[in-house]
Amino acid sequence: MKLRWHDLGGPRADRADGRQVDLAGYPVAFLPAASTDQFLMMAEPGCCAGCVPANPLAVVEVTMRTPLRLRGEALRLSGTWQVVTEPGGARYRLVDAAPVAGLGRRALMAASPLFCLPAGAALAQAADGTAVDIHSHAGNLILATYGRATFSAVAAPMRQGGVSAICLAMVADSPVIQTTGGRIRPVREPRPGELASFGQTAFGQLHALVRDQGLALVRSAADLRAAHASRPSVIVAAEGADFLEGRIERLDDAWQRWGLRHLQLTHYRVNELGDIQTEPSTQGGLTAFGAEVIRRCNQLGIVVDVAHGTYELVQKAAAVTSKPLVLSHTSLTERPAAWTRRILPYHAKAVADTGGVIGLWPPTAFFPSLDAFVTGFARLVEIVGIDHVGLGTDMLGLGSPSIVPGYAEVATLAAALRTRFNAEETAKLLGGNYRRVFLATVP
Repeated sequence: MKLRWHDLGGPRADRADGRQVDLAGYPVAFLPAASTDQFLMMAEPGCCAGCVPANPLAVVEVTMRTPLRLRGEALRLSGTWQVVTEPGGARYRLVDAAPVAGLGRRALMAASPLFCLPAGAALAQAADGTAVDIHSHAGNLILATYGRATFSAVAAPMRQGGVSAICLAMVADSPVIQTTGGRIRPVREPRPGELASFGQTAFGQLHALVRDQGLALVRSAADLRAAHASRPSVIVAAEGADFLEGRIERLDDAWQRWGLRHLQLTHYRVNELGDIQTEPSTQGGLTAFGAEVIRRCNQLGIVVDVAHGTYELVQKAAAVTSKPLVLSHTSLTERPAAWTRRILPYHAKAVADTGGVIGLWPPTAFFPSLDAFVTGFARLVEIVGIDHVGLGTDMLGLGSPSIVPGYAEVATLAAALRTRFNAEETAKLLGGNYRRVFLATVP
């Protein structure tokens, strides 16, 4: 069977374990040598091992049947596919491999949008390295908050993919939610002060990650204007306002002490601000406290995110806010369903009508290929217009594989989007629209 690079990280590549597969790409040797039987293969050309993306889904370890002379040219190889389960290194191997004749650079470029341009160049052409991820948990932030993991690379993949800034989110209701019955739900009521205390810990870990990675912190409009892939930056975000515990003064503290500039009102717990898509509605959408929080966010300069909120919450938030709203990570559906995180067209329009942005989210359960993801962008643009769609990867927060498994792959996404959209439109989708909302909200 033939594999393409956007299959990696998805069910098609994983199901190929032990099978004979063909894969085209560019070789990179571990060490300089005239010929070798072991090397790495990537979607884009590289000059040395230092060019290799940090994302394990973007690299394949190759063992050849006989040594091969590497000339930096594209190869198509056939061999036995192996899925690696132990941590560290690449996730995939191609062993007992042999070259398949008849692949030139022109044919390789035509085979997949992954080969359109070298890493980062596609995005540099389309968006000048200014992509923004509207929703992220990159760097193992969720697990690191509990001491269950060390920080993983963030800055280097951002540079490779042309990503200038990410909205890096702590998860405010994390202590009281679990996966149960096939979906994430609250399993108990929080103890008094528990979520406020956890919020301080989680924000502290987010700042520790920023320092560890040498990232810049975005506190102002000027900071975001300065953000570029060469200067990767973080917008401090919270997924859920549960850390407030109904006290508005804690919002001012988070703004001042932690640099909070992007607040998602709700998550997987029905909190003091309103109702959520994944639990029965009990508060009529947005509560009076939720409205108070939105008004204060508008005054302080915090982007208001209505992801996970019900349509009724969005309607009421739109009536309250004086600034554009964001719905950071979701996708369209045409069929109403219980407890889904997807939204219907009128839900999307309610956000867009505030001048806001909907972040399209890339689970392979909804978008099994890169082409399908691009079609998802096109469909959402048809509904709300080119000025109201963005990218919300939910990086390292998805419970399933992602079509954008790492920031190095954003360059690939940019190249694929250029098959449907022009350079200006692609730049809007990959960051320009969110930048507009942020600059309209944050002084």
